[in-house]
Amino acid sequence: MTALARPVAEPRARFRDLLSAEWAKLWSLRSTGWSLLLAALAVVGFNVGQAWDHYRYWTSYDTESRVRFVRDGMALGDAFTGNAGLVLILGSAAMGAMTVVGEYGSGQIRTTFAAVPARRSVMAAKVLVVTAVMTGFGLTVAGASFRASQAVLSLRGVGLPVGHPGAVRVVIASALLAPVCALVGMALGTLLRRGAATILGSVVLLLVVPAVISEKRHWSAVLAHLQPRSAWQRLLQIGDWPAPFPWTVGGAWLVYGVWALAAAAVTVCAVRYRDQ
Repeated sequence: MTALARPVAEPRARFRDLLSAEWAKLWSLRSTGWSLLLAALAVVGFNVGQAWDHYRYWTSYDTESRVRFVRDGMALGDAFTGNAGLVLILGSAAMGAMTVVGEYGSGQIRTTFAAVPARRSVMAAKVLVVTAVMTGFGLTVAGASFRASQAVLSLRGVGLPVGHPGAVRVVIASALLAPVCALVGMALGTLLRRGAATILGSVVLLLVVPAVISEKRHWSAVLAHLQPRSAWQRLLQIGDWPAPFPWTVGGAWLVYGVWALAAAAVTVCAVRYRDQ
């Protein structure tokens, strides 16, 4: 009599295998590389464009303006401009959102969870991969912006080295803005699961809310300071914060950390209590 074959239990997926899978899924999309490239060109373009304006019209500035530009380290303002920040915020949030929303839209998330029932492990792998990619992206873009903008200003003898007080903080703060916003986009994508709704939510949360909150009253200033964009602006500010209710650089770094951790926690935990 032939013995019945016993079913062989498949080994549980190791976390490093999940990381490899999420890495492969992210880069298997053509849109990933092109989106990052276009966002990088736009960000660097805005920064170099402002530095070029200062170079081009330098001779038309009066002596006092030139002295103030050098004395106050205003060249650091060209290393990462407000318009470049807007592009970085939107592009990073959209990239983070699509890593989640894209799978829900195609139905691939069902296959993923069927193969790996440990949903939180899957989402944790997504979070780590997106954080790593967007941190690398942010460092590349911020570093390139600083070097290119200061190279342009150096043609007038006013460019600053990376060792200048506050320069490293400007580069790191701008670089880390990318993974923070990407994680926020992931969290919203996990909750909303619709591309248009997630992008709209990202715009409202990351751009509209900070823009409409006034800093003229203490309670609203506190709310304003709790926003990632406001934290980024504080970290770029050399010297005291020019507002009725100033806040510290340490507080701005703390805002970065809290938003990143909270967004990661939402992304990892929300899938446990919702249907696919």
